[in-house]
Amino acid sequence: MGYRVVVAGATGNVGREMLNILEERQFPVDEIAVLASRRSQGTEVSFGDRTLKCQDIERFDFAGWDMALFAIGSDATKVYAPRAAKAGCVVIDNSSLYRMDPDVPLVVPEVNAEAVDGYAKKNIIANPNCSTAQMVVALKPLHDRARIKRVVVATYQSVSGAGKAGMDELWDQTKAIYNPTSEVPPKAFQKQIAFNVIPQIDVFMEDGATKEEWKMVVETKKILDPKIKVSATCVRVPVFVGHAEALHIEFEDFLDEEEARDILREAPGVMVIDKREPGGYITPVECVGDFATFVSRIRQDSTVENGLALWCVSDNLRKGAALNAVQIAETLGNRCLKKG
Repeated sequence: MGYRVVVAGATGNVGREMLNILEERQFPVDEIAVLASRRSQGTEVSFGDRTLKCQDIERFDFAGWDMALFAIGSDATKVYAPRAAKAGCVVIDNSSLYRMDPDVPLVVPEVNAEAVDGYAKKNIIANPNCSTAQMVVALKPLHDRARIKRVVVATYQSVSGAGKAGMDELWDQTKAIYNPTSEVPPKAFQKQIAFNVIPQIDVFMEDGATKEEWKMVVETKKILDPKIKVSATCVRVPVFVGHAEALHIEFEDFLDEEEARDILREAPGVMVIDKREPGGYITPVECVGDFATFVSRIRQDSTVENGLALWCVSDNLRKGAALNAVQIAETLGNRCLKKG
């Protein structure tokens, strides 16, 4: 016995990854439906050894389906998530639309699995921002031990965070640099991304922060602890998949780097690769396709009284999006829903 599961946005990067991970983790699926916009109706996607045809989300009846994993963006989610929720189908949403809604749980299962219990207020559960998800997985076990006061984070975010258009633009601009007769002006990004870094992700806000940076602040507070202060600088880098973060953490109590290393080795969802030698750390290229949040370069930060610094890397299409959504579905099933 299993669940009747919907994947909405099945033709996109995250939707396809959701299908891969549902199969890889042997999620108990009795029946599955894949949805996309009308223009993608009939497009075939893979689910294990099966080939599924996408249905038109506009005409789909969510009644009788247990849960729906949404990867369709905020505008479409605003239309279809309430429709699915009203029909009794629990929505696990990857967009930013509901993250700060007080009646919608914002969940990273390794950090606040119990928050899933609040899903019934709107029949919706929110998936956090990709950069927030991997950061809080690394912070949670350290926070439990020494209480975090403040985090300063600089992110190095891959172009897949901007979808297929972002990946295509990096590829096309890189080729154009070696072909002087062609030129690929920026469209997905504000400036050239090939051989460059761009200190802007999403729009600017009144205080000078970008919306991506604001998300990291408010989502960390909602998921982990409202008392934690966060300062973020989010940067797009010419990497196809995998986000990296440099974290500087200030604690209420002293935490030795060796103890921190031991705590993280035992933490759920974390893999410590930290050798003080050339190449003794993980980079984005090495994390692609993996479930873990990798932590390296753990060391004392002598600029504050109780400080640590570390390097955090994860596959943003997995832990930052699709994997976390599937883990929420697993948690929802284990804690709240009965199998069909």
